[in-house]
Amino acid sequence: MTAHIPVLKKEVLEYLAPKANENFIDCTIGFGGHTKAILKRIKPKGKVLGIERDPEIFKKLSSLKIERLVLVNGSYSDLKRIAKEYNFRPVSGILFDLGVSSWHFEESGRGFTFQKEEPLDMRYGTDEVTAGKIVNEYSESDIVKILKEYGQERFAKKIAKRIVKERKIKPIKTTFELRRLIPRKTKPQRTFQALRIAVNDELGSLRSALPQALEILKPGGRIVAISFHSLEDRIVKNFFKNSNLEILTKKPIRPSKKEIEDNSRSSSAKLRAAEKR
Repeated sequence: MTAHIPVLKKEVLEYLAPKANENFIDCTIGFGGHTKAILKRIKPKGKVLGIERDPEIFKKLSSLKIERLVLVNGSYSDLKRIAKEYNFRPVSGILFDLGVSSWHFEESGRGFTFQKEEPLDMRYGTDEVTAGKIVNEYSESDIVKILKEYGQERFAKKIAKRIVKERKIKPIKTTFELRRLIPRKTKPQRTFQALRIAVNDELGSLRSALPQALEILKPGGRIVAISFHSLEDRIVKNFFKNSNLEILTKKPIRPSKKEIEDNSRSSSAKLRAAEKR
């Protein structure tokens, strides 16, 4: 299994403040780095409800048979339904780690990275539309919108035009075929990020899940969210500001220089925390 380094682990524990026998929800459990740390703090009877959207990661984590972990293969956009279905309450804290797992880039083979030749898939689950479908079938104007909104790509029109021209000749099937259409003066990760967000409806899922999290939290319970780009961070910031929450982080918490040295992927992380009144 891929070695996974949980981002801002010390800070997550500080702001969630788990205590013996409390229950927590990890909405994006991945390989369980944060959850394992929480489980140690909530012994002997505290449980974690871990939600994992990717069936392959879910299967890998299930095989570990971690005690006091209730593991569910699903999306955190169904948070309230899942908590109800598993009769999981009371809930003292909820964690959203919104980053993409290193495993998706390095081992999934689904085209999350422009640095390997892989099929244009980018799905976390199995029901979503693929990146290949967006690139080959969506209108030019829809592709422009996705690249602008989700990738903040200033060459969105140029890239979309090249995509439409290329697909008339032959379908764009791989990451390298797509990368060749992106101008050298911009970063390919913007296009790839935009497509990934669109494929998995990441922002829509977050907007849907945050009110559900607030609803199922007990009074005094906490929400901690780690975001990795400004679009996610803005959604979290605005939700905390406009809800019945006491904001615990006036400014987002950033990783230390040491953490960034040890795990370069943590460099863009921002943690925000709030408590239900």
